[in-house]
Amino acid sequence: MINRAEIAKAYQRLKPFIRQTPTIESGAGTLGLPYSINLKLEHLQHSGSFKARGAFNSLLQMTVPKAGVSAASGGNHGAAVACAASRLGHQARIFVPGISNPAKIEKIRRFGADVHVEGAAYADAAQLCSQHQKETGAIDIHAYDAPATINGQGTVALEWAGQCPDLDTVLVAVGGGGLVGGISSYFQNAVKVVAVEPEGCCSLNAALSAGEPVDVTLNSIAANSLGARRCGLHGFDLAQRFVNQSLLVSDDAILHAQALLWRDMQLVVEPGAATALAALISGVYAAKSGERVGVLLCGGNADFNQLEQALGT
Repeated sequence: MINRAEIAKAYQRLKPFIRQTPTIESGAGTLGLPYSINLKLEHLQHSGSFKARGAFNSLLQMTVPKAGVSAASGGNHGAAVACAASRLGHQARIFVPGISNPAKIEKIRRFGADVHVEGAAYADAAQLCSQHQKETGAIDIHAYDAPATINGQGTVALEWAGQCPDLDTVLVAVGGGGLVGGISSYFQNAVKVVAVEPEGCCSLNAALSAGEPVDVTLNSIAANSLGARRCGLHGFDLAQRFVNQSLLVSDDAILHAQALLWRDMQLVVEPGAATALAALISGVYAAKSGERVGVLLCGGNADFNQLEQALGT
């Protein structure tokens, strides 16, 4: 069950373990926009991304065996599972693909997890993770395609609605569809939800066009956080029902948004977290006069070498 009632239950379950991340007004004229937008600073969440919500919500409802928990991840989910497992006293083994940000891999290790860097993409890491689970009995926490994960991610919307109750529209970056699925299932069209993906990493947009989840190629600066080869079934179903628009942005727009967040607001985010803002800055999404727009900054596990390059764009 993925709905507002379950998201509300998840929030009560999670409150002792997560941060209520702040929101901030950009101010008119900031970020190259003539109007102010509301930014939800979820990149300040434990482990550096929204994914801590789904990881804690999942583990708090599970009976964890001696073999512990395992997860496949591009980096952020792995850090979230490792964080939650460490806090709750469980062993964790995390499988990450070779495209993962080294800073994210190091963060996973700092939480005490056993990290295996293998495979070229997320799907390869997922296959290895599944094999490990069959051999050891370790339980899985899926990055985006499980009700407990999605209800946990949906608590972002519950929190945001309380902080900024006059929102008309929210822009959300999409990887496998769990975050936008949870947010849209909470708002249920009371607030317009716009899904934003990189042009080279667009599993949800491709699924909505095809009428079902399909495989996509991954070729984007944001692939190490948004790089799901195929969106989840749950996220796809929720997007069909509750996501109002699905948009694509270029890598250049993402890098520009990432740079502006630092230059104008001293906010450090990774490319995946700048993706939603890129739709506004590039004009791919044009807000109407008086429209109250919110943008989710979903992850802060930046590679500072990459950020330095972005600042030069």
